[in-house]
Amino acid sequence: MKPYVICLMHSSLDGRTHPSRWRPKGAGTDWFEKIHDELGGDAWVIGRVTGSEFAKGEPYPTTADANFPRENWFARRDAKTYGVVLDAKGKIGWGRSEIGGDPIVVVLTESVPDSHLAGLRGEGVSYIFAGKSEIDLALTLDILNRELGVKRLLVEGGGVANGAFLRAGLIDEFNLILSPAIDGAKGAPFVFDSTDSDGDRRAPLSAMRLESTRDLGGGVLLLRYLIQNDPQAVGK
Repeated sequence: MKPYVICLMHSSLDGRTHPSRWRPKGAGTDWFEKIHDELGGDAWVIGRVTGSEFAKGEPYPTTADANFPRENWFARRDAKTYGVVLDAKGKIGWGRSEIGGDPIVVVLTESVPDSHLAGLRGEGVSYIFAGKSEIDLALTLDILNRELGVKRLLVEGGGVANGAFLRAGLIDEFNLILSPAIDGAKGAPFVFDSTDSDGDRRAPLSAMRLESTRDLGGGVLLLRYLIQNDPQAVGK
């Protein structure tokens, strides 16, 4: 069963997501965590690049004394909320098992070496497998629901991860915190983005309905859109 998926992002008026680059500075940058808490997800998910910003450790050793089955492994199943990180090749050495009190669950592919699995286990970091060499996002959602009871998932970036969920037709709702600021320069990440290999793929959106507009003060708006995906266009 697929969880209800909400993409939550905070951007400038030109769709950029690094507040340190915005002008004027500090425009509504304290709202993201507040809205995150209001939405009340059972889990939130980010991509590898964003996830690496939370890591405190070094890469794990490249050799292991044991072989591990390519089976899901959970250090905890009793958390109120989980922090899910897409890390297909196993690049992140965590040095921690939680982010903001939420246990980390890493989404891997079966190509990850045993040494990385040993490192995750040693730090009490849960992991799931969702593909041979590339992450299957639909399978990821199914596992999170089936194994951890996740019924409401917040997708929170970066742009490549958001774009992958969007193009897979898995996002049900988009909440955008829109700040009265502009980046206006090259090189900043966008709310939705893609890798070069996905650059020609389009999202299977058939409709978007503005469900509500909320004035957060100081010129900051919260826009809530409900998304309808065309099942026949998914994957094309």
